[in-house]
Amino acid sequence: MIKTSVFEQLKRAMKEKDVLAKGVLTLLKSALDSAEKEKGSSLSSEEEIAIVNREVKQTNQALEGAQKANRDDLVEKEEAKLVLLKSFLPKQLNEEEIATILTEAGIVKGTSMGEAMKIAKPLLTGKADGAMMSKVVKSLI
Repeated sequence: MIKTSVFEQLKRAMKEKDVLAKGVLTLLKSALDSAEKEKGSSLSSEEEIAIVNREVKQTNQALEGAQKANRDDLVEKEEAKLVLLKSFLPKQLNEEEIATILTEAGIVKGTSMGEAMKIAKPLLTGKADGAMMSKVVKSLI
């Protein structure tokens, strides 16, 4: 379970007085707790991965904003956050691996983008981010 791992790392970060890790882990833990409260029961690992992916996406957006503003101090901080958040995700697939999985699933030239994404999402959730998934699907159709 991601939640228990987050809690253990949070305790370690607090003992070591790691401010950045403490902040990221507190944010992630609260997102997991609120989703669990909303659902009314424990989250499945897929749901936990979806929450971590959402945090990664938000951090990527903040990183892009910091890069556009030429804020090197923020860029460094956001990159450190990304490394920490991605450590909770399963191994991410590269473009060739994604393409292989999708062609085996029946996505070929002429398939509509909507149909292709309906096939791709369940197969690749947690294993690849949405932007990468979309890019590979576009190259296949």
